[in-house]
Amino acid sequence: SHLTAGNKETLCALIQTPTEPVTLTITLDLDSSSTKIGQLFLRTEIYRCFQFLVPIVSSTTVASISVKIQGKMDSLNQETKVLIEPPAFVHIVQTDKPIYKPGQTGEKGHLLANNAFVPTGDVTLKVSAEGEKRNKKCGTETVTVPTMGQVDTVITTLLVEVILIYFVSFLLLLEGPVSKNISLELPEKFMAGSERASVSVVGDLMGRAMKNLDKLLAMPYGCGEQNMLLFAPNIFILDYLKSTGQLKESTWKMAVGYLESGYQRELNYKRDNGSYSAFGMSDPSGNTWLTTFVMKSFNAAKQYVFVDQKYIQDARTWLSGLQKLDGCIQSVGKLFHNGMKGGVSDDVSLTAYVAAAMLELDGNATNPVVQNCLKCLRTAVSGKITNLYTVALLSYTFTLAGDQDVRSKLITLLDQKSINEGKTEDQDFQQWQQAAYKTLEVEMTSYVLLALLSGPSLPGFGLDYAAGIVHWLAQQQNPFGGFSSTQDTVVALQALAKYATATFSLEGSTTVTVTSVGGLNKRFTVNKDNRLLYQEEKLTEIPGEYTIKAEGQSCVLAQISLFYNIPPPSDFSAFQISTDTRGQCDIPRPEFTLFVFQGRREETNMVVINIKLLSGYILQDNSLTMHLVVLYSHTRVPVFTLQLKKGQKETFDVVLEEDQQVGNLKPAVVKVYDYYQTSTTLC
Repeated sequence: SHLTAGNKETLCALIQTPTEPVTLTITLDLDSSSTKIGQLFLRTEIYRCFQFLVPIVSSTTVASISVKIQGKMDSLNQETKVLIEPPAFVHIVQTDKPIYKPGQTGEKGHLLANNAFVPTGDVTLKVSAEGEKRNKKCGTETVTVPTMGQVDTVITTLLVEVILIYFVSFLLLLEGPVSKNISLELPEKFMAGSERASVSVVGDLMGRAMKNLDKLLAMPYGCGEQNMLLFAPNIFILDYLKSTGQLKESTWKMAVGYLESGYQRELNYKRDNGSYSAFGMSDPSGNTWLTTFVMKSFNAAKQYVFVDQKYIQDARTWLSGLQKLDGCIQSVGKLFHNGMKGGVSDDVSLTAYVAAAMLELDGNATNPVVQNCLKCLRTAVSGKITNLYTVALLSYTFTLAGDQDVRSKLITLLDQKSINEGKTEDQDFQQWQQAAYKTLEVEMTSYVLLALLSGPSLPGFGLDYAAGIVHWLAQQQNPFGGFSSTQDTVVALQALAKYATATFSLEGSTTVTVTSVGGLNKRFTVNKDNRLLYQEEKLTEIPGEYTIKAEGQSCVLAQISLFYNIPPPSDFSAFQISTDTRGQCDIPRPEFTLFVFQGRREETNMVVINIKLLSGYILQDNSLTMHLVVLYSHTRVPVFTLQLKKGQKETFDVVLEEDQQVGNLKPAVVKVYDYYQTSTTLC
């Protein structure tokens, strides 16, 4: 049998009618080393396959695969020779010029890959150059080797994303004796060798988010919208860690540093009237939703970092000026990131959002602006509200306002509309759905949880009822502690942190056992000493059948995650792009027409058009600027933004002017992509 070094191979064994309990051990013996391929204890007939990685060899080598079956009375040993061949490596080297003269500097790219190379994720590239003494002259110059700098090595990381990465996650909130069966299955089409799975256990509801603080406690950046999306989660994580006495000095310093940076950056997008928008004074006006989000976030952050109270008050004053005669808040300004505002898409839900934010500031429900907002909302409640998202948000707003009658009415209505899918004897899953807002289920369910936990307990809607909501929310978390989009992650983390604080306890311990049909038997122990410890084990049986069993008194989260790569579908791109060139590149003023079309979503987020200019050319004055907003212009590459609705086609005439004469021109690239979803890129 021939094997290739570095490849993943599979070995299968069939044991028929053993006469006594036996242990099967399979090893790969190479030179003086031995690698265990698999081992299991069996009593009955079994057919089992084991995956293993073939060791790296520098030349063709003979190895042995040994199979040993050991019982009390009998034993069997069998050895099979295999030939391991080194991988067929490919060296790819590209330089910026074919010949170098002494004293010149150059750039070189180098890639080493074998025939099993699947380039996904971070790929580390290492390039070394060494000066060698030679008698042959380079032109008329004598080749010399310096005593210092004879060898130079550069190591860099290349992010390779050539295929889509999918994950399937099963997250269980376990308490007491409970057992769950989980099947890991792969789709018909996926990249062979890309599948990977793991099981993890942690004893804290916020533990998964805390494990990935580098993703949730992130440095805010980008425009006024994106900066705030990365700013807000820092506050909720800090609130929870502080209230439960788990905040470490290192985490505190990191989070405070991020908050200070995000605060200063957001002030760049503050307008003179106290409002905020994606690009500040470059926009025609401030945005109602974003200004509200900034106001409430700044107020929540001031317990950790310095925030000028004037900025909070200025935002509140501007929002108050948008109140109409009926008490509702007027929506003004453009929001490029559609997913950022979640389900806030009408006057009632927007007014509820603004009122809730103002109540979060000081809890003063007698403020005239808040009173008028509540008047608008009570009028809506007295009518027939069919939008469950609005009802959920209203329940939170009236909870903060202290109106228990309206709060009770709304929560009772929500309970009647709730879905108990997956309800079992030991767990109750509570959620809310609405066909028009499929992507907003996490957000509206989180608002219901916030409504339950932000006011006095209502009969029948205590922590036991809230636990059903948390069970469902926990199942929606991705492997990194977040959710499917941006705004639902912000609201859900706020709600989960509030619940985790209310139910925090160091008492009890739990043992979680993970078994599989293939023989896996892994045990995790969670107690008060290691409840924050993130415990993880790789799973090798894919596809596979697994069972998770928990025994004990404490609450733990167990998650099985399966990752795999698939080729992008034919209609993967959200945009279509084409050009029509008029003129030649050797004339002083070439021009081309750029067509951009979007047909997948109802409306895009911020669409960025990045035009790399021909060498020696500049963009003609006033070209494109009548149609688009300039995103930034600190480089020689013009970047413009717009927003497209479904089926909308935009045409732009681009005129270039020759600035310097350059010979042997190479083609330039035009890129179109979604600012918030850069995977939708076209060139």
